[in-house]
Amino acid sequence: MYTIREGKKEDLPRIFELIEELAIYEKAPEEVTNTLAMMEEDGFGPNPVYGFFVLIKDSSQEIIGTAIYYYRYSTWKGKRLYLEDYIVTEKERGKGAGKLLFERVMKKSLEEGCTGMMWQVLDWNAPAINFYNKYDAEIEGGWYNCHLQAEEIQERLKK
Repeated sequence: MYTIREGKKEDLPRIFELIEELAIYEKAPEEVTNTLAMMEEDGFGPNPVYGFFVLIKDSSQEIIGTAIYYYRYSTWKGKRLYLEDYIVTEKERGKGAGKLLFERVMKKSLEEGCTGMMWQVLDWNAPAINFYNKYDAEIEGGWYNCHLQAEEIQERLKK
């Protein structure tokens, strides 16, 4: 019914479409400033910084999902796999495809000798939270996401 494999450079146009679909679902399409060219360089250039799986519907051979990950280092826990984005196209949700994809990422974390995996979920995304609760995932409160955009960093460093 579904096939999961490591992503390839030629998959990126479809992956970018899924990223845009996710941004619309999360009510923030204007926040996507990444480009296909950046994804090609960052994933397939001389120093790749992320990897991804694709989820393919066997009957149509269409990519219907992706899991984009990278590695981070915790001073308390060691090497961790960070699941940056986990996307299954809306029409395929609730059919078991997402479970297969998520469990493939879990296996990847073990294959790579990680001490665990991490990800984020929006507090209003009840379907996702319910899904993660089925795995008894620890969903933390009390931490805030912090970030600066490159332009903001440049401005702050001028001071």
